Amino acid sequence: MLNQTSVTEFFLLGVTDIQVLQPVLFVVFLTIYFLNLAGNGAILMVVISDPRLHSPMYFFLGNLSCLDICYSTVTLPKMLENFLSTHKTISFSECISQLHFFHFLGSTEAMLVPVMAFDRFVAICKPLHYTLIMSHQVCTQMAVTIWIIGFFHALLHSVMTSRLNFCGSNHIHHFFCDVKPLLELACGNTELNEWLLHTVTETIAMGSFFLTLLSYFYIIIYLFFKTHSCSMLHKALSTCASHFMVVVLLFGPVFFIYIRPASGSSMDRERYIAIMYSVVTPVLNPLIYTLRNKEVKEALRRVIRRNL
Repeated sequence: MLNQTSVTEFFLLGVTDIQVLQPVLFVVFLTIYFLNLAGNGAILMVVISDPRLHSPMYFFLGNLSCLDICYSTVTLPKMLENFLSTHKTISFSECISQLHFFHFLGSTEAMLVPVMAFDRFVAICKPLHYTLIMSHQVCTQMAVTIWIIGFFHALLHSVMTSRLNFCGSNHIHHFFCDVKPLLELACGNTELNEWLLHTVTETIAMGSFFLTLLSYFYIIIYLFFKTHSCSMLHKALSTCASHFMVVVLLFGPVFFIYIRPASGSSMDRERYIAIMYSVVTPVLNPLIYTLRNKEVKEALRRVIRRNL
């Protein structure tokens, strides 16, 4: 798996070169990280501990919270360390490991979103068959499948990247190790790596995106033609709108960085966009999925009262 390269470590250039901003950004991103851990940790704890939330919807929501915690933990601690350090290096093996887990967790979350949308489709459009279609065994199998696919998708990129030769600069124009910045530093032919990055990532991202849209499209059509209650229609549409916001926040930056043509791309711009899906979106997910969810809010109140 290891390549024949003279580079043993990389230098992460980080979010910005302006030194006076480093302490300020450290406080900002540390606060965001704690909010991420607190928000997603609270959801995960409530979903596991409260028997009333042992349903497919909350099972997948628990998976999402777990992914968001791990996803941010892959990049944020190293970013925070580099804000206060002058020695902003990362070893070759650590870099490849970070790349692997970033793509593993990111692609798994991308595939989890359409599964959650399908769960809502079955619950709203086929309520009489919901318990049969979304049984505990089926939900477990779907969750395990997307985690396995995500792992091997990331393994493909990490193995292919680790086999490249890095004989020139070791300065990565990013705040973490990703495939595209590393390909910029590689010596030799990287066409296969670039083709795999665009093709495989595009298949997972575009497939997940359109399956999610398809589920919500059928939900909206069904509600308009079958539901005669304005309050139920408004509630379902507001839920779909909040979930669709997650889809936009997750897939928008991914399309911009990994799927669009590489010509004319700006590494600085891509660094800032990467902050959106690797730092900001994991913090917003708990708010978007639970802000209007009475069951989760009531479960949180029960946990707080029990602890007090």
